[in-house]
Amino acid sequence: MRKFPLSFLLIITGLGLFSQTDSLKKKHRQWYVTWGYTRAAYSKSTIHFQDLSNKYHEYTKQNNYYDFTLYNVKAADQADFDKLGDVINITIPQYVFRIGCMLNNKWGIELNYDHTKYVVNDWQRARIKGQISGNYIDGDTILSPDDFLHFEHTDGANFWMLNAVRKVQLYKRSKNFILSWVLKPGAGIVFPRTDVTLFGEHLNNRWHVAGWIVGVESGLRMEFFKHGFFELVGKGSYADYMQVLVLGKGNGKASHHFFTGQVTATLGMKFGG
Repeated sequence: MRKFPLSFLLIITGLGLFSQTDSLKKKHRQWYVTWGYTRAAYSKSTIHFQDLSNKYHEYTKQNNYYDFTLYNVKAADQADFDKLGDVINITIPQYVFRIGCMLNNKWGIELNYDHTKYVVNDWQRARIKGQISGNYIDGDTILSPDDFLHFEHTDGANFWMLNAVRKVQLYKRSKNFILSWVLKPGAGIVFPRTDVTLFGEHLNNRWHVAGWIVGVESGLRMEFFKHGFFELVGKGSYADYMQVLVLGKGNGKASHHFFTGQVTATLGMKFGG
């Protein structure tokens, strides 16, 4: 099993020490919250499915036993931006929010949440290798949602990250308009709720910590008037889902990892400082 990256511990430790330095006086701190929406693209991934109830009997011929891998699987996001017109449904699209604190005019710390959605493309051809019901398989298959597989993190892929924030002022017209570049490296956990249909059996499982993520976000921040700002950023990350729940009752799991690219727009409010 993969371990959480050392970079995550280093970021937490470094930020803890940094926040205690004499130069970061409380009177300079400024809190903020942001809300917005994102689009995401994913690399191909290799997905391993295993029936854990039979993990010590790998050659059993029980009908419910499986241990197989799908290679180079394609997936896409699910923006659902058509729901934005209904205020009640503002959390259905791929939304994001951040809560942060600028410790001074250059450095800060931020809790970052991305409600991205990950959907494996139905009906694609993929290589499969492993065992299903005692039969060994090594070849190509079609990912049919009707009788084989449909797999998605749509409630959602759920990236939780703790970021360091570096802000560099690029242009200041007045107190009412400041343009800055921001850089946000960070790490954290993935907290999905996975919807899967396997061999005709459907399950929309519970939310749980399934793995870890590291990444970096960068772009422009436009501050206007006293409390408002807008951010347009790009983000690259690597997510490792080590323990995805499938087929319920703790008897099955899936695991995979992939790279993600995102473009995100948010509106924010500043407080204090």
